[in-house]
Amino acid sequence: MRMLQRTTAVVLALVATAALSVGCTIGKDETGAQVGAGSIKKIDALNGVQIRVSSKEFDEQLLLGQIALVALQAAGASPQDKTNITGSSNVRQALTSGAVDLYWEYTGTAWISYLNQTKPISDPQAQYEAVKQADIANGVTWWARSPANDTYALAGNPATVARTGVKTLSDYAALVKRDPAAASTCMGPEFKSRDDGFPGLAKAYGFALPDPQVHLLNDAVVYPSIGKGEPCGFGSVASTDGRVAAQQLTVLEDDKHFFPTYNPAITIAAPLAQKYPQLEQVFTPIAAKLDTATLTDLNKKVSVDGQKAATVAHDWLKSAGFVS
Repeated sequence: MRMLQRTTAVVLALVATAALSVGCTIGKDETGAQVGAGSIKKIDALNGVQIRVSSKEFDEQLLLGQIALVALQAAGASPQDKTNITGSSNVRQALTSGAVDLYWEYTGTAWISYLNQTKPISDPQAQYEAVKQADIANGVTWWARSPANDTYALAGNPATVARTGVKTLSDYAALVKRDPAAASTCMGPEFKSRDDGFPGLAKAYGFALPDPQVHLLNDAVVYPSIGKGEPCGFGSVASTDGRVAAQQLTVLEDDKHFFPTYNPAITIAAPLAQKYPQLEQVFTPIAAKLDTATLTDLNKKVSVDGQKAATVAHDWLKSAGFVS
């Protein structure tokens, strides 16, 4: 979804360099299965072309990265696995610096965090078009918007929601004001710092949660922590994460529509997009099938059921007829 860390230029350069040295070129996919033709056909111009595919470090991004790797292999390219870079700013830097060639990014993340816009555009297609147009100047081409919306959200477990009566973010803001201890909130480091995360949310809804009630955790730890209500009853989640349902969490309604739309879409270095425009036809039908329900189900297989992202990616592409 959407993870962003502010790092120094030195760190970014190191990450970009590391991106060139990790991962491997795949012949078979990462499951060891041979990728055969399906609706994705071999494209002669892509035969043997090395394309470095990246991703962020969380499960959905790892899954999307593997989907891209298998699809490119089916099209005849020789994709290289450069996935699992920590932090949105780092993988974005890897793309714009030429260390990697493509990855799935989120429209809301680009609009707020990279393009420094303060107001999201409510219509998803209009938001996508605005990001696509604005990013031309950065040498980034946008393709294949998925209808899935992996937006940030706050959620609580059933006991907390029942006890506090909080159903919307306005209810949560009111709870912060009258009983801060009851509004204790777990969150990941990026959500805590991003303009489209907790600081912006607090400003939009007019509350200030005291520091002792803010629990900074690894994102993966946030979900079970909310589920058991310790050390917090509320927490930051990604709306398409399978752990929301697994922990029986209730997502609070964003009644003031603060959070932007986060549609995943292929971002690719403009020179590569211009050289191989046929790549777009590989990803467009895949993105079209990745609606919110589908992506949430695939995420659950990885995050909750413990399947490997590569296995889930291959199995889904095969079941959808993209590969055989």
